[in-house]
Amino acid sequence: MSNGVKTRKSITKRFKITKTGKILRRPTGQDHYRAKKSGKAVRQGRKWVALSKPEAKKIRKLLKS
Repeated sequence: MSNGVKTRKSITKRFKITKTGKILRRPTGQDHYRAKKSGKAVRQGRKWVALSKPEAKKIRKLLKS
């Protein structure tokens, strides 16, 4: 076993890494209170959103194991 830093499991559950290396997250505010939102807003909430480069750098650091 390596003695490196452990991977943050909460991070692995919340983010996806694409084949090209982009880090994706779910849009915020999609868990409840959907009845008052338009259908378009609900549909757009199903898509994954790419992180900005500075945010992706931080997440990548936490994913290192």
